[in-house]
Amino acid sequence: MNYQETTDWMFNQLPMYQLQGASAYKKDLTNTHLLINHLGNPHKTVKCVHVAGTNGKGSTSHMLASVLQEAGYKVGLYTSPHLKDFRERIKINGADITENFVCDFINDNKSFFESNDISFFEMSVGMAFAYFAKEQVDIAIIEVGMGGRLDATNIITPLVSVITNIGLDHTQFLGNTIEAIAGEKAGITKTNIPVVIGEYTPETKSVFLAKAKEKYAAIYFASELISDNYPCDLTGDYQLHNKKAALQTIKVLNSQQEFTITNDNIKVGLLNVVRNTGLQGRWQQLGNSPKIICDTAHNRHGLEVVLNQIKKQRFAQLHIVLGVLNDKNLEEILPLFPKNAIYYFSKPNNPRGLDATILAGKAKENGLTGAVFNSITTAYQNALEAAKDTDLIYIGGSTFVVAEIL
Repeated sequence: MNYQETTDWMFNQLPMYQLQGASAYKKDLTNTHLLINHLGNPHKTVKCVHVAGTNGKGSTSHMLASVLQEAGYKVGLYTSPHLKDFRERIKINGADITENFVCDFINDNKSFFESNDISFFEMSVGMAFAYFAKEQVDIAIIEVGMGGRLDATNIITPLVSVITNIGLDHTQFLGNTIEAIAGEKAGITKTNIPVVIGEYTPETKSVFLAKAKEKYAAIYFASELISDNYPCDLTGDYQLHNKKAALQTIKVLNSQQEFTITNDNIKVGLLNVVRNTGLQGRWQQLGNSPKIICDTAHNRHGLEVVLNQIKKQRFAQLHIVLGVLNDKNLEEILPLFPKNAIYYFSKPNNPRGLDATILAGKAKENGLTGAVFNSITTAYQNALEAAKDTDLIYIGGSTFVVAEIL
């Protein structure tokens, strides 16, 4: 199979949470261990940092990768989901995994995947570790897909674990309370391995402290850091918290004396995250006159910060291109959106996308008015045509909405 055929097979033939939702979620790590043993346990040859959290884990992972690259290390980076191309998930020093490796890995192991019902995410994790081991990276930053305790990435013993924050998301899998979700995320804490907490509340702090005590793990609360001396090219307001999590993690890595990361490495790395890693979709400005911003925030915790940042912008009229997935709690997120904006509702090009007419109806109940369009691209084009030079267009609601525009 060529690259297109290979990725089509991956997306269409196997369970994948992005497309199928609940049916792709597995309740234990049996298959992951089966797979990684089949591959020869490549994860055991790779030094790792493990990053979990409701929001910010992707940005924090990319910050860490950028800084370590500036320190001269060969850095693997595993993240999800991708925006345009599957290969974005697996990178070394900002360069995507090769098409040939993807094809060879799937073709060589396809019969094993099929006979053992290996999920899309499990095979992606296996592919990442196989690639990082083959290329002999110095360190790999591994982002959790969802949750932590039962995530396919949770087979590693990292140098340090990171939990960025806790919010109510994926409650059908992780629990209906902040404490329950914190418990799932805290499941990446390993015995005698330090853990960095980006943000906490009284409810989550007690969960983290209890898990750290159980695992004899040193625990660091990054929110107590002062990090104003380090500007970053990721300019979303929420990046202040992610930056602190990254800085505390770097402190821990330096203290272990396996890596040497200087202040200059940190400064240059944080200023060049996008250039070094190719990160997209985080308060990303796509144009001026009108100003156009896209962001992948898609749950209450993330949207609150992004929509508050929109309020700080100067514009005559706000236009919002909005689409969501069908498992989104609309009663929780729609009240966050401003009533004085013009809305362009559409369904993301994904089987789990919510019908735009349903979204518009629910939005109207919350005082949000606009028109329905048959694609995200059409909705965006209409916003561009309607907006004046002094207006602001915001594109969001789902990672897949941003992916279609990019």
